[in-house]
Amino acid sequence: MTSQNYELLLRRCKLLSAPDRTEIVDIAISAPCTANGTVSRTIAAIASHIDGTAAIELDVQNQLVSPPFVESHIHLDSALTAGEPRWNESGTLFEGIEIWHDRKQTLSLEDVKQRAIATLKQQAAQGVLFVRSHADVSEASLTALVALLEVREDVKDWLTLQVVAFPQDGIYGSPKNQDLMEEALKMGVDVIGGIPHYELTREDGVNSVHQIFKWAEQYDRLIDIHCDEIDDDQSRFLEVVAACAIRHGMGSRVTASHTTAFGSYNNAYAFKLLGFLQRTQLNFIANPLINITLQGRTDTYPKRRGVTRVKELWQQGINVSLGHDCIQDPWYSLGTGNMLDVASMAVHVCQMTGMAEIDACYNMVTWNGAKTLNLEEYGIAVGKPANLIVLDACDRYDAIRRRATVRHVISQGKLLTKTSPAEVTWQE
Repeated sequence: MTSQNYELLLRRCKLLSAPDRTEIVDIAISAPCTANGTVSRTIAAIASHIDGTAAIELDVQNQLVSPPFVESHIHLDSALTAGEPRWNESGTLFEGIEIWHDRKQTLSLEDVKQRAIATLKQQAAQGVLFVRSHADVSEASLTALVALLEVREDVKDWLTLQVVAFPQDGIYGSPKNQDLMEEALKMGVDVIGGIPHYELTREDGVNSVHQIFKWAEQYDRLIDIHCDEIDDDQSRFLEVVAACAIRHGMGSRVTASHTTAFGSYNNAYAFKLLGFLQRTQLNFIANPLINITLQGRTDTYPKRRGVTRVKELWQQGINVSLGHDCIQDPWYSLGTGNMLDVASMAVHVCQMTGMAEIDACYNMVTWNGAKTLNLEEYGIAVGKPANLIVLDACDRYDAIRRRATVRHVISQGKLLTKTSPAEVTWQE
């Protein structure tokens, strides 16, 4: 057989080719020209040994090769603004909203774009190549939205960004907000957002969910609703989202983010709701770093964990993914964008310490996230776009336990970043 010449060859990969399977293989990436003359870098071959050469050849040395991390839920428009104009001293969701209301009065396109791209580069260097970001569309200028739509275009050669039209102040919180949502849809957002628990009345919250589904059908968009992000056990908009998903037949295109009140529901209601949810194909996103920090602030003791019922949803076969939510902003002054930090927090706070459960938390920042984002070409297989990462780890457990360094990030067939793990030298 004639030896092939490839653009990139990875030798001795411990390939995580499916959520529950690994194998030692070589991976070849090539860049054939398409019919219109453009170059499309794809995975050309996966085999125990590939007879060929490449411009770049990497010996992975039996380390873990995985599909890229997926950031299911982040607010890039507010990222890297912690302390501006003041710090969130109470640590509550609502003080964060107040601070952001003041900060966003001074937003500019350059401000948002610079911070968003800096955050995305930080994430990409840690293996994140698919991101869904919410853009606040409650201001008449729509500055945050315009900026993130431009960023989506600016980064498309190395990262896939979905933009959500997010009405931070509620769809009915101001007379102008409905029109701003419609304008955002016409401008080309990927996803429609909402925040029913922050509407002025329960009736407004219910109506907002119905309006979101109406828009989704009209404009053919995905849905991702900030849903019941509160400790109030009477905040029950998830049932409205579930009912709409069933009636419209849109479940797999619909995501309920946060749903922290689900952790406060009485079990009789929660178990009934779980039965309904199994009929919906809804996607769920938990943000454990932020949820555990913001929620339960008014509790004395015992304090609630502040996260949705991740473990129970996973046990019922419902798709759950994880997000960072905030990186150094009015709601969370910490964070680096490392999805292994997010997975590790889920392991701890959701008490998912069994081996299958730890593996599931890794899957929540990879395959499950891809399902939430409706990514059709995700994964490592011949013919698919060449997006993958190499971790300084032997398996998913090892990656989460040590927050393994992402040694190589390959985006769209190109070596995007290379990072060496920290080296410790004992002095005799």
